[in-house]
Formats: sequence, C-alpha cells, structure tokens
Amino acid sequence: MPTDRFDFLVIGAGSGGVRAARFAATLGARVAVVEGREFGGTCVHRGCVPKKLLVNGSEYGTAFEDARGFGWDVDVRGHSWPALRDAKDRELLRLDGAYRQLLARANVTSIEGFARFEDRQRVIVGDVRYEADRILIATGGRPLRGEFPGAELGITSDEAFHLETRPATVAVLGAGYIALEFAGIFRGLGSEVHVVHRGDAILKRFDRDVRSHLRSEMEKRGVDFQLNARVVRAERTSSGRIAIHIEGRAPLEVDVMMHAVGRAPNTESLGLSVVGVAQRDNGAVLVNEEYETNVSSIFAVGDVTDRVQLTPVALAEGMWLARRLFGTEPPGPIDYSSIPTAVFTQPSVGTVGLTEDAARANHDVAIYRSVFKPMRHTLSGRDERTLMKLVVDRRTDRVLGVHVVGPEAGEIVQGFAAALTAGVTKSQLDATVGIHPTAAEELVTMREPVA
Repeated sequence: MPTDRFDFLVIGAGSGGVRAARFAATLGARVAVVEGREFGGTCVHRGCVPKKLLVNGSEYGTAFEDARGFGWDVDVRGHSWPALRDAKDRELLRLDGAYRQLLARANVTSIEGFARFEDRQRVIVGDVRYEADRILIATGGRPLRGEFPGAELGITSDEAFHLETRPATVAVLGAGYIALEFAGIFRGLGSEVHVVHRGDAILKRFDRDVRSHLRSEMEKRGVDFQLNARVVRAERTSSGRIAIHIEGRAPLEVDVMMHAVGRAPNTESLGLSVVGVAQRDNGAVLVNEEYETNVSSIFAVGDVTDRVQLTPVALAEGMWLARRLFGTEPPGPIDYSSIPTAVFTQPSVGTVGLTEDAARANHDVAIYRSVFKPMRHTLSGRDERTLMKLVVDRRTDRVLGVHVVGPEAGEIVQGFAAALTAGVTKSQLDATVGIHPTAAEELVTMREPVA
C-alpha cells in the first residue's frame, strides 16, 4: 500500500478543519485535509449558510404584507420552493469550490475520501496510507432522530434542504434552535407548522424571558406549539401522510415529520478504538484545554468534541491549535465565557453572556428589560413586540448578559458582545449616545431596573 507523509493531517474539511489546515500551512507545515463529502462542512452545506438563505427567502412573505401599510400595492402570486432550493444549491456549489481554492492557495493537499485510523500516526483513505506527526479530528456532527416506532418516516435538517416540494403541513419534533428556525422557514413560506416537544419550554439554556417572548411572537405568526408532548409512534396513512400519535392527545396528521432533537459527533467510522482515543458515551472525542486527546499525536476541535457547537468557535479552535503546534509564540486561551450566538427564528434572537437564572446563582443582579413595538410596525399594523434585556451585577456594575428578540437581533448583539468581552459596565452603557431612531438604542437608554 502506498504511503504519503505530512506534518499535519486534518480529517474533515469543515470550518474548524479548514481553518486549522490553512493556518498550519502558512506557518510552514506540510498539510493535508481529508474529506469524504463537500468541502466546507456542515455549516456551509447542511447548516448555517443554507438555513440563513432559506430564512431570508421565507421573510419576504411578511415583508410583502407589511409593505401595504407603507402604501405599496403588492400583488404576490405565490412562491416557488424549487426556485429557492435550486438557487441555494448553486450558491453552495460555489462555496464548495471556494473552499477548495482556499486550501490550494495555501498549498494544502486535498484528499477526497473517508479516513480511518491504522495507528496513532497513520490513517487509510481508500487504498492509500497517509502518515503524519500530528492528526486533527474535525469531522463535525450529524442530526439525530427520535426513538419511537415509525421514527424512520421522518426527515432531518439534512433532508429538509432538498425537499422536492414544500410540504403543506409540517411537524417539527424538538424545540431547540434548529427546530425553531425550520418552523419559521416553513411557516414563512406558507406551511402549517406544529412544533412538538416533550419538554415544557422552548430553547433550553436560553434566558427565560427570551424563551417565553419568542414563543409568544411565533404563535402570533401561526406556529402551533405542542409542549409536554411525548410521541409514542408514527405511521403512514392510506393517503400517504404521516400520523403522529402523541400520548394523551389526538393524532397529528402531517405531510412531513422533521426530527430536530439534537446532534451527535461523527466518529463511528474513524476507528478510534484502534488507537485508544477516549470518547464520551455519545461518541464525542474527549480533549483537554489544548485540544489534545489522550493520544499525544491526535487532536480534535469543533462539534466532534460536543462542547460548544458553533461555527465561529470551531474556527477559533482550529486557528488556536495551528498556532500552538506550528507557531513561534503560544497563543492566549480562548475565552468561552462570552460567546455570542444568534437564533435565526422569526423574529430572531441574539444573546451574549449569562442568562438571568445563571447570573443569580453567583451574583446580586439588577435586571433591565424593555418590550416595545418596532417602529416599522407602527405603520405595518403587525402585532409584534421586540424584547431587550440586560443582566447587571449590582456590586461591580458590570453587564453580565445582553438578550434581544426582534429584527436583526444577531446584528445588534454582535457589537455588544465586543463590549462584554471588554468588561463594559452599565454606567458606560448609560454614558453611550444612542443612534436614533433605532431599536438598538434601547440598550443604552434603559435607566430603571425592573422590580
């Protein structure tokens, strides 16, 4: 079997893997990336990028409705799901090529196929052996399905991007950010949408006010929430639809049942047991604070470690590791305490820092909260409210958390994330001149804490 040798071999051409490979190559290492699917990984092909494009497309429906309040005579003749789907696919194909070019320009060797470990410094791809001093696992994750009879009748987010037609009726199982984003997409495009969740609230681990406010706003848009709902089975009906049987409730009959109940690391086919890499019960690769596994030559970053499943985090980890392994100066640690995130629901969510409940566990907190109608809806007539919330430490005056539900929430919170990272205080926000008229100015004009 032929063998090729590198300084650094990366398994997975997603966000973390590509970033690590490129930086390692610029630092002088001989680098190769192994990828068995599209270059760009989950984010580019089955995650944030196509999802945001579908969100953008689905928002036009409400925008057309709102335009009438501003004097526009809008004649909407419907929506073509295949046109949106195919336009999205063309953009993803372009991005696949762009990622390949990025690697080529950095003198990184691209190897197409799936890797499995032979030993701690060798992997096999097809009928070729590749050897490296250091090997990085950056294989990401995959969506899970619920466990009940008939679960196989449902799709996951992977398949949702490629449906032949837009379903008239959809049941989304789960209430995390992926579930709620797809609920908004389908509802915005005109589908009847039911969110079915075994828990009693949506968006686990988000701020309590964010969770309740978002649910209320999504219900206004026509999304049906069935919480505390345990699915016991699903079956195909004589009409070809899917009947979802929920404990103690009438069956729910839909065209598409979509699983959005979590994700699992992609590690099954890597042969990690051959080299003794330690894993969690769900297959996640265990690493220390420097992304080292228990095998000295093997490292892991990104979703495959099942720590913080966000593309920018994988990017930061990949770059940090490349600098650590091949740079001349050790990089400072990544700060995980103030990682901002957005949920591209409709309306959207942006958040950074501590939730109210998490802050109360260790701090004496003051809460500043404002709920108001966005300016555009004073004329559109839409019954929608924006939520903005600050969590502040009374003793130090430091802002511990910023939470927004409303239009462009992610865009707003990105700037405040920089402020939180710098240690901004409530007094400093009070001293900041707002931009008027904007929604974001509310975050620097809230003066009185809530009772």
